[in-house]
Amino acid sequence: MKTIKVSGMSCGHCVASVTKALEEIDRVCDISVDLASGLVQYKTTADVDTSVIKNAILKIGFTPED
Repeated sequence: MKTIKVSGMSCGHCVASVTKALEEIDRVCDISVDLASGLVQYKTTADVDTSVIKNAILKIGFTPED
């Protein structure tokens, strides 16, 4: 599992938006978003550059942290 911290999420709709954005990326699966901690966990079936994940999150209005 890979983990990224995301700030700006405040409700269940935010969780659903992040989940949907990552589901649309090829080779990303098993997505888990924890609203309380702001942690997003996911698996990949092949190498997916972290910048692709971060850009998808930025595109929907949230901030991925390093």
